[in-house]
Amino acid sequence: MTMHGDDFDPFVPGAARSVSLVQAGQMLGISRRTLYYWIRDGRLHTLRTPMGSQRILMESIRSHWLERF
Repeated sequence: MTMHGDDFDPFVPGAARSVSLVQAGQMLGISRRTLYYWIRDGRLHTLRTPMGSQRILMESIRSHWLERF
């Protein structure tokens, strides 16, 4: 079964371990600059890829999302 971009649900357990900064910003409805502030403040956790890119861990996005409610 092929999954199209519109079918991706980042909140399904096991869907993805991390996402790009752009994807995280879209999920949380915040700007890239705000993402960097939240990373600096420890509100979101990241990892570095072998090529040096920064990715946001889905677990920290889920945790932050649940804090809103």
